[in-house]
Amino acid sequence: MTYEAFVKLVERLWEEVPEDFKRGLQGVHVFPRPSRSRGLRGCGAWGVPGPGAAFGLGGFEGLGRHIALYYGSFLKVAGEGFDWEAEVWETLLHELRHHLESLAGRDDLVREDLRRLDAFRRGGPSGEG
Repeated sequence: MTYEAFVKLVERLWEEVPEDFKRGLQGVHVFPRPSRSRGLRGCGAWGVPGPGAAFGLGGFEGLGRHIALYYGSFLKVAGEGFDWEAEVWETLLHELRHHLESLAGRDDLVREDLRRLDAFRRGGPSGEG
């Protein structure tokens, strides 16, 4: 999938998200390059909430909240039979959950992501190996 086709896919899926779930978001930004791996060789995030100051990711005050998707990170793992639409949709929903939990003062998904990251660092999805 080309970058341009990826952007169009993201735009189409974003339009399917009910407006109530987008409350407080400026939108979705699609970057052509992979995300930085945050210390995991060969593995970068597909999407993140941010970089508004509310997410603590170094954004400027007033920048607002948004979701960032990284085409290059998807491209790195896309192989034969990769379901681009399903993976983008899952990633959008994941980042929307981060956004909604932050509005509610919750961090359940953050804690879940950190557990998964720790397991990955220890050798796999279950932390074994």
